[in-house]
Amino acid sequence: MLRPSTQRYSVTRPLYSEDAFEDEHAKVYRKHKRFLHHVIQYFTCTSERAKNTAISLLPIIGWMKTYSIKDWLLNDILSGVSTGLVAVLQGLAFSLLASISTWYGLYAAFFPVIMYFFLGTSRHISVGEYTCEQITPSMLTSSASYFLLSAASFVQQWCGVSYAFNFSENHGVDVVEKIPNTFESPITPSLQVFQMTAVEAFPIAIVGFAVAFAVAKVYSVKHDYVIDGNQELIAFGASNIFGGAFKSLAASTALSRSAVQESTGGKTQVAGLLSAIIVLVVILGIGFLLEPLPKSVLGAVVIVNLKGMLMQVVTVPYLWKKDRPDCIVWVGTCLAAIFLGLDLGLAVGLGLELLTVVFRAQFPRCCVLANISGTDIYRDRKDYVNVSPEGVKIFRIPSPIFFANIDFFRDKLKDAVGFNPLRILRKRNKAVKKMKKLIKKGELTLTSNGLQATCSMPIEESEDESNMEDLDKPTDYSDLPVQVNWNAELPANIRVPPVNIHSLILDFSVVSFLDISALKGLKAAIKEFIRINVDVYIVGCDPYIIEKPRNCTFFDDEIKTSIFFLTIHDAMLFIHESHPPKTVSEKVSGSVQYQHVNSSSTSSWLTIQADMKMEVETDTKPETRF
Repeated sequence: MLRPSTQRYSVTRPLYSEDAFEDEHAKVYRKHKRFLHHVIQYFTCTSERAKNTAISLLPIIGWMKTYSIKDWLLNDILSGVSTGLVAVLQGLAFSLLASISTWYGLYAAFFPVIMYFFLGTSRHISVGEYTCEQITPSMLTSSASYFLLSAASFVQQWCGVSYAFNFSENHGVDVVEKIPNTFESPITPSLQVFQMTAVEAFPIAIVGFAVAFAVAKVYSVKHDYVIDGNQELIAFGASNIFGGAFKSLAASTALSRSAVQESTGGKTQVAGLLSAIIVLVVILGIGFLLEPLPKSVLGAVVIVNLKGMLMQVVTVPYLWKKDRPDCIVWVGTCLAAIFLGLDLGLAVGLGLELLTVVFRAQFPRCCVLANISGTDIYRDRKDYVNVSPEGVKIFRIPSPIFFANIDFFRDKLKDAVGFNPLRILRKRNKAVKKMKKLIKKGELTLTSNGLQATCSMPIEESEDESNMEDLDKPTDYSDLPVQVNWNAELPANIRVPPVNIHSLILDFSVVSFLDISALKGLKAAIKEFIRINVDVYIVGCDPYIIEKPRNCTFFDDEIKTSIFFLTIHDAMLFIHESHPPKTVSEKVSGSVQYQHVNSSSTSSWLTIQADMKMEVETDTKPETRF
């Protein structure tokens, strides 16, 4: 690891604005395809595309070619048997939870698994009945898997006890009862059922697929292979259509079974196929052994699966400390799901999440930057001991700028500079109008000390609002015999608030896009500053951001393309040459110096440091070394 105290780097290059950089470094021409070209290409069939499409729609073709019988088959067999045992118990348990006959849960552990074996891209998830389980770290560990296998062994022992004591007849205990040893005949979809269940089915499908894809993604990252989200959607859709024809429960990822399948050594969906075979054996051959099993025992299986969800509540204090918006979303979604139902709870959670995104984008944490002394690094001036450049404000907005937050951006910008530029502009225009009027009346005369009043006048700020549009235009200095210094005392007791900066840098390095409304607001804001003699520079823009203004008539006689610079440091060097630091006699208080030495020096960089000797060298093409 490099030691920050001993390592240094030096880069010598010209000072670049965006225009200068484009002039010196031409872009590579890229031909952009038209929409029609994409359409034609999409529908063009070649042998290679046909092959890729077949492999995409039937992923089994891809992974079966690389299947290692020697290294994987034994693991898949052990995993398939273990997962199959758990699948039988969960199929029975969740059927009871849904208040339907137990064998429909077994169907959900068989038919969808067969279809997913051919169409799915995940090698480790176990497909089965859709449940209210939640993804927790414990579900992805081997300990959870062994716990479920222990539960399966416990149920098997209860089966033996049930046979011995005949709980149903002797004690009136509810048991599983008859399990048919055959499949029901497949049926075609019913339009009437579809109309009755479409509203409820939609959120179930969304949540089911979201959970399934999330778990598949976890295992694909862990075992280093790629899954296809679109193909997963096709696989689960086909699995549910196939299973629905036999009246099975809705299928998604069985989270706890997936943990069993992965942690017991499963390598591919061969383990899933073997688990389906175990379920098939139970349905057609030994299902009668489970008929005397008390339903209360199956209830224990449900509780085991709900444990992960219920224990999520312990994460609330952690979320509150680390990320309160996420905590609010979590609690709001949980409460809504409990009191309003899963479908409305999902909608509430989605709404809350969207609100947090909107608020974070609409009210970003803006800040004023300052230079870290002796470097080209700029950070939030509140966080570091730094030297702020004299007469310069560097403002950063860490968010896209669009119609919803452009007003917030402008308000924060006013707070950062410490004044309202439009108000200053109006005050100056009023002052100029009054001075012209007083000169015309002879109440102001030109002397060696500037304009002087010929008589005493009351202090006033000229609040004539008769024509506000004229006051928002650039100040008209024509017919004035002198140049107005707005930071000095004005004649005739005219008062205009001073402006203590001459340059404003907008750091757009984290602005990802601008919409048309934001562009108009940005243009208006920049013009307000330019009209009160504050130069504005935009730095660190993405090429898309620069291209957008060029295509939207952003530039005019006041706003030039030269306001764009590559980095904050480039803009600071340019400002330093345009506005050299004041001499000691010119400074009212403090001392902030800029040193700029060209490439011929042995050490050249921009230094911003208090009470430092100033040295300025001009060059037609200045360079800087960081």
